[in-house]
Amino acid sequence: MTLLLLMLYTSFLLSLLGLSLHRTHLMLILICIEGMMLTLYLMMTTFTSSLNISTIAMLPILLLAMSACEASTGLALLVATSRTHGTDHMKTLNLLKC
Repeated sequence: MTLLLLMLYTSFLLSLLGLSLHRTHLMLILICIEGMMLTLYLMMTTFTSSLNISTIAMLPILLLAMSACEASTGLALLVATSRTHGTDHMKTLNLLKC
């Protein structure tokens, strides 16, 4: 295992650990998910560049586009939640209320 792959695996696991432990604010959850997506993008980019296969060269760009869509949707939910509830604390949100 190269040093680059070790660093990428470590950063993905740290983002996953942050997602599982720091669930107090919605913004922290979105930042951890974004870190995981960027790490997956870097892993996929290094994987496709090491294989030199032209058919899978578009996959990192598609993953980056999906990550941008996920980030914009998450920020829209954050704004809507903070406007309706006044805060982004996850303890104050009850999804069962109508």
